[in-house]
Amino acid sequence: MNQAVTSATAAPSPPVPGRPEKLRLGDVLVQQRLISQEQLQQTLLLQKQTGKKMGRLLIETGLITEELLANGLARQLRVPFVNLKTFPFRVDVVKLLPESAARRFRALVLEDKGDTLLVAFADPLDLFAYDELTRLLKRSVSIAAVPESQLALAFDRLYRRTEEISGFARALEKDLGDAVDFGELSASVGSEGAPVVRLLQSLFEDAMQVGASDVHIEPQESGLQIRVRVDGVLQTQTQADKRIGGALAQRLKLMAGLDISEKRLPQDGRFSVRLRDATIDVRLSTLPTNYGESAVMRLLKQGAGMKRLDDIGMPADMLRRFHEIIGRISGLVLVTGPTGSGKTTTLYAALSEINAAELKVITVEDPVEYRMPGLTQVQVNDKIDLSFARVLRACLRQDPDVILVGEMRDAETAEIGLRAAITGHLVLSTLHTRDAISTPFRLLDMGVPPFMVATSLQAVIAQRLVRLNCPECNEPHHPTPQELSWLAGMVDDVAAVASKRGRGCSACNGTGYAGRQGVYELLEMDAALTQAASRSDPAAFMKLARERMKGHTLSFHALELVRQGRTSLAEALRIGFDVDEQDD
Repeated sequence: MNQAVTSATAAPSPPVPGRPEKLRLGDVLVQQRLISQEQLQQTLLLQKQTGKKMGRLLIETGLITEELLANGLARQLRVPFVNLKTFPFRVDVVKLLPESAARRFRALVLEDKGDTLLVAFADPLDLFAYDELTRLLKRSVSIAAVPESQLALAFDRLYRRTEEISGFARALEKDLGDAVDFGELSASVGSEGAPVVRLLQSLFEDAMQVGASDVHIEPQESGLQIRVRVDGVLQTQTQADKRIGGALAQRLKLMAGLDISEKRLPQDGRFSVRLRDATIDVRLSTLPTNYGESAVMRLLKQGAGMKRLDDIGMPADMLRRFHEIIGRISGLVLVTGPTGSGKTTTLYAALSEINAAELKVITVEDPVEYRMPGLTQVQVNDKIDLSFARVLRACLRQDPDVILVGEMRDAETAEIGLRAAITGHLVLSTLHTRDAISTPFRLLDMGVPPFMVATSLQAVIAQRLVRLNCPECNEPHHPTPQELSWLAGMVDDVAAVASKRGRGCSACNGTGYAGRQGVYELLEMDAALTQAASRSDPAAFMKLARERMKGHTLSFHALELVRQGRTSLAEALRIGFDVDEQDD
């Protein structure tokens, strides 16, 4: 049996396949000495009041963990306990059981042993689920116990919609033939049975299952490529006949209210889709290419949990300084970095700290990415000339204390924001620059007067997102020559830096990474820096700024995560090259 499947330590005999005994969970746990008789009675009383299942109540009240619960059941039933995080799944075996049945009965097929299937159950005592799965699978079923939370994650990871998406794409190719009948497609708006609608729905559902931030539909010379961005990296979802690209672009434009007859110019729009119990805001961008219109969709989940400053991974000393800065009553605070680096998350984390009942807070965004009670939030709309600059002027007549500007896009918006900061408002905004040091000169380059930059800019945070090593397959890593060269420029003793990297496993889809975290640097303006900025003296300013930030840059923060084993040297090296740390 695979190493990820381990027999329970107290099992006196090998796993016994077949129908489980009829047992009561509470009695089993008392017998295994995982809970006391008194705790059982208290939970039974709570069960009568709430109607919840015994196992769920025990976990919610902290009397037992999911792992202990599954292990206890495994010992009692003399069946294996399985760690799904490291189990080497075979997709063809898993899909012997359809997704709907797997989710309904909370079960997953693990191994095909010929006449018997090893099936993981969240509740091995569920006789109804066992009988139904035996009937559905038409095979003898051998039980394995697993923690329920691991099972839920495995469902999303294993029941990817790749085949379903490819199937819908083929159906759409067949429907379209050699030419796209746009009139017919337009007439079918709202027809849920149309292949193009089913294809898009599957695309969105798959993207949300894997936590994708973007979906790319890209016509190529040889076909249509559909990719999703997960943890900042694009993954190919499927390849299809390029003829369906026009139909997909057409449908997306209709959903976003764009001009379906215009295929020569880029267009931007937005719409919302409801998937299961979640509503997703979609930002659509189309771009004409040699082989058709490319469509990119940014996915924003409504109601997604907003982080606080303490939770975004900012170093403790920087966090203390940033708390002090956003507590001021006026000035401009900028967060910089490329698209998708988490700038808006940082700004809203700051707003969550200062959104007091006595303050008037207005946000101006395109689009509004987080909905936050107590704020006045405005979404710009260039189609009706509701631009950043126009809304920002109107905001100043609304008696605000704090203004969040989604992005300093042009000189007019920047100048209005800086004037607001000078006249007694705290202004938070974002700007696209490489690092914190170059930010004041980016404002000057936009045409903002030097005195305004010098007198209003309080601080600049630059940030990037690094992928975190998968905790399930994280292991020691020997640096490559390129990584050693970069390390030598960062630290005196290269050998003292012990690095780790994910090997790649089923839990991380073979990537070696799971999740992302921000890395930060903070440049706080002082009298000497303000004077250098007002003189428009880049050399003097950068020399002073580098002295202030020595050992506290993006690269050093990434290196600290490497020391902690949380990210890889490859990720830190990517950040180092991006900000050009070595070039003074």
